[in-house]
Amino acid sequence: MRFFSDNAAPAHPKVLEAIAGANRLDTAYDGDEWSRRLDGAFSELFGTEVRAFWVTTGTAANSLALAALCPPYRGILCHKDAHIEVDEAGAPGFFTGGAKLILLDGDGAKITLNAVAAAWEGIRKDVHQVQPAAISITNATEYGLVYRAAEVARLGEFAKEHGLALHMDGARLANALVSTGDSLADMTWRAGVDALSFGFVKNGGLNAEALILFRTGLADEIAVRRKRAGHLLSKGRYLAAQLLAMLDKDLWLDNANAANAAAQVLAKAAPDRLVYPVEANELFLKVSAEEAARLRAAGFDFYDWGPGEIRLVTSWDQQGEALDRLASAIAAL
Repeated sequence: MRFFSDNAAPAHPKVLEAIAGANRLDTAYDGDEWSRRLDGAFSELFGTEVRAFWVTTGTAANSLALAALCPPYRGILCHKDAHIEVDEAGAPGFFTGGAKLILLDGDGAKITLNAVAAAWEGIRKDVHQVQPAAISITNATEYGLVYRAAEVARLGEFAKEHGLALHMDGARLANALVSTGDSLADMTWRAGVDALSFGFVKNGGLNAEALILFRTGLADEIAVRRKRAGHLLSKGRYLAAQLLAMLDKDLWLDNANAANAAAQVLAKAAPDRLVYPVEANELFLKVSAEEAARLRAAGFDFYDWGPGEIRLVTSWDQQGEALDRLASAIAAL
């Protein structure tokens, strides 16, 4: 009964069917019929022209995007707990060739307009300090909090006014979107996002993520960088087929709704233990070491998250007995 990460969830059966359907002779790399459909499919989804690239990991999507948005000698404003800072082993710096991550504070791993403005004002505008070129936000954040479309738009407006690019790490964007009720367009390109790492693996995919460019002029650079980084798979049709299957009949939204609903079942079992509001599919609970041991002894798997805290993550397929048993076990602590 594993609740330590939605990365561990199985791939959705429709995704596996799509992979099997692509298992025939076609053009290599990204010239196949599935890959050629991605730009159109995602442009229709977002309601604007985009360029869409498949990659195998969220780290690759984030790092490729930031490398195209930020030169080696400049910086990226992000939260100090952002995935690009704490969980990607320096990949953004490696892919950009040395760009600096400029770290900001903020409750629940969210950065505010005030924090961004203060950081901007605190950097001397001379050659002795690294000048920012981009802002990167994570939606939902590493602590499961969500940026509403209006919040993204405020950051996007600041970015535009100050000549900065705006990147969104959307590893759990689907969960964030169904939580807010905002439109996908309002949360992304209409709010000023230039490049989006659109997560599918956590949401029922197997090994395919999407890098979406709203600044379509960057597409040629991304294509070269993806190849140079070793992420141009020779049989990319299997990745493209997964993404198209997830978009078909809004499977990506159905899966996110199921994961969020499961998180709410657990949240209702322990409202007084919540460290942060449950806005997507992650829960952070105040639990003693003894209580955590009791939960593990009962068969539940999760991460410890600092002294006296645990993290639980629900996925698209976690409904029924295991979920109910965990809710009951938490309530009984």
